[in-house]
Amino acid sequence: MDKGSTVRDMFQRIAGRYDLANTAMSAGLDVVWRKQAAAALALAPDARVLDVCCGTGALTREIARRVPDGSATGVDFSENMLAVGRKHRNPDNVNYVQGDALALPFPDACFDAAAMGFSLRNIPDISACLREIGRVLRRGGAFVNLEIGKPGNPVIRRFFYAYFYGVLPQVGALVGGDRAAYRYLPQSLINFPDARSLADLFRTSGFAQVRCIPLMGGIANLHIGITASAPALDAPQLAVSSA
Repeated sequence: MDKGSTVRDMFQRIAGRYDLANTAMSAGLDVVWRKQAAAALALAPDARVLDVCCGTGALTREIARRVPDGSATGVDFSENMLAVGRKHRNPDNVNYVQGDALALPFPDACFDAAAMGFSLRNIPDISACLREIGRVLRRGGAFVNLEIGKPGNPVIRRFFYAYFYGVLPQVGALVGGDRAAYRYLPQSLINFPDARSLADLFRTSGFAQVRCIPLMGGIANLHIGITASAPALDAPQLAVSSA
């Protein structure tokens, strides 16, 4: 079975407890970081925004609240994740669509901005995914990716890795109810690019004005890029979370 199918099956299994497990494993920081990701897009009230690999729609709903005259579309390949998302109290401007991040079911240049949260490290071909996101963005559209990072500071890295690879799988297994899935999720970071390398992938995949905002010393990172030939993004700088 290929990586895509394996990951899909895993998320199908853990969908029911996914939100609870995320909050438990991050001590609620995932909520804070999603708010920062949505803020980094500096969205107009009428923007049309895509949340790629939306899962149960936590980031989709956060984005929707910031575009009251626009729309937030969440796309994910897991039917079970989307079913959980639809049961939430969604704003009226939220729409969920089943689809693959490597072959998004949307025409070219149909969104003003896009986001992705804690999912890129599960994609088999990161560059292809970035190009596909760029395809569905209008020229000048912003994309923000929120992902777990590899802290550059050796002290922060040592303590974070001890938690991420040692404690987190145990917490995830207990709360999420699937030991194999929560062994996989930390391991998915091992071959994932570091912050600088991911910024380079953004650039080679068609994004310009790429910048990275580290959160909590690089435990998580926001990477922001603009589709080529666009004016500078006038987005507020985000303070590094100390929560």
